[in-house]
Amino acid sequence: MERELQLTRALIEVLRDARHPFALVTKSSGVERDLDLIAPMAADQLAAVYVTITTLDGELARQLEPRAASPQRRLRTIRTLAQAGVPVGVSVAPQIPFINEDMEQVLAAAAEAGARSAFYTVLRLPWELNEVFQQWLQLHYPQRAARVMARIREMRGGQDYDSDWATRMRGSGLWADLIAQRFHKACTRLGLNRERIALDRTQFRPGLTQGQASLF
Repeated sequence: MERELQLTRALIEVLRDARHPFALVTKSSGVERDLDLIAPMAADQLAAVYVTITTLDGELARQLEPRAASPQRRLRTIRTLAQAGVPVGVSVAPQIPFINEDMEQVLAAAAEAGARSAFYTVLRLPWELNEVFQQWLQLHYPQRAARVMARIREMRGGQDYDSDWATRMRGSGLWADLIAQRFHKACTRLGLNRERIALDRTQFRPGLTQGQASLF
């Protein structure tokens, strides 16, 4: 649908016209199509891109995200963005206990491709996603399903999900702390997150847009 309707491109055009800074998080190599818009904005500190790479394991990636670009294709997107001068980071998300255990390898590959920053989240299972994920676990990893859910509950105060604002993205407790330590040590070793990717909000000019949007 994005290839046909180009909704994302149209949104970026509005942001460009209003000099509105933005950061885009994507799993799609389709972001390369819009480099003609993103790269000039990046040069003016108005754009950054984060590419999500959940794992480097191609088979696992196909099971988790069957309609998304392969891990190697996403690394190529990071390289393309970096070479075009776009500040690019990697999202190693979500972290799923006993499923995708290659966080350090993902970070290393992304850094080698040109990523400057990184962030992560642990798996969240709000609402109907809980049932869908547990069905997926039973289908693909029935021997590990109970162990995976037990570890998830350990990071969620004994529940499948905890919506607490302070902890919902990272979890809490011993295992959440260990994931955080692994992430920060790897980033330090690889030189990721040394400098914050800063976007310039002072250039925003809402009156540069046309139509209803210019009212705001």
